[in-house]
Amino acid sequence: MTGGERAASAYQIWGMALALLGTIAFAFRPVVVKLAYGAEGGEQLVSATTLLFLRMTLALPFFLLLAWWFRGGPKLSGRDWLAVAGLGLIGYYLASLLDFLGLQYIPAGLGRLLMFVYPTIVVILSFVFLRKKPSVKEILALAVTYAGIALVLSDRLGATPEHRQFLLGALLVFAASLSYAVYLVAGSAVVQRLGSARFTAYTMIASTVPAVVQFAVLETPAALDLPASVWGYAVLLATVCTVLPVFFVAEALKRIGANHFALIGALGPVTTVLADFALLGGSLGAAQILGAALVISGVLLVSVRRG
Repeated sequence: MTGGERAASAYQIWGMALALLGTIAFAFRPVVVKLAYGAEGGEQLVSATTLLFLRMTLALPFFLLLAWWFRGGPKLSGRDWLAVAGLGLIGYYLASLLDFLGLQYIPAGLGRLLMFVYPTIVVILSFVFLRKKPSVKEILALAVTYAGIALVLSDRLGATPEHRQFLLGALLVFAASLSYAVYLVAGSAVVQRLGSARFTAYTMIASTVPAVVQFAVLETPAALDLPASVWGYAVLLATVCTVLPVFFVAEALKRIGANHFALIGALGPVTTVLADFALLGGSLGAAQILGAALVISGVLLVSVRRG
């Protein structure tokens, strides 16, 4: 093997390693949220509003640094700034808020699985708004994915208060996935102009503003009087589960491409389910395991491209 071949091989290996690390870091986000809430079964220790505020403000310095680092890119027009603000509102603030709210009522593993379906929602939105007709493979993927979701939810639908709360949580997280899919479809042109790292930094900064406003309106400074464990989970959420995976995923996509990343990304829901089982006492029955496998298979059908 020549020096150039060894360098290319190392480049690919590091790309796969970064993809795996980014996937695992993102996968632990719902678990950390549940732990911050007090997932051991006691009273909820922190509200979704406060936890979102902590996540966004603790991550903000890193994204400000990233925006400064890429300051030499193309100048943004007024329309670009409006797009960044709107997409940050939808893709990071609203999606995160809905996800945090939903995780109050459903297990972390199910929450990650429902967020994982956003590529299939992108297919639907592209058809509805961009008139991009789905292929046969994409239609099959949609059928497989949503059959899997039906199986996962099958034993938790009913008229009892507990079942209604569970359904509410599932709907909230699915709405979070929808918000993120809208962000991806609407933001594709802006990403091409600005570059993914710069675009991500700007939208994350923009999404911090409504999180701060929401906290100021709905909470008081006393809401920050939290146990040290909650502050620890908030720091983990902001750094290990938000900032680091953003960098890892961006670099991994550059090194190994979207196809290989999609295959590695399928480990995300599996990682969350295992972490949910190990750290939170979660469990899935046979129907839920089969449903999860169908969801992952359907999303891979959409995400992995030929060639």
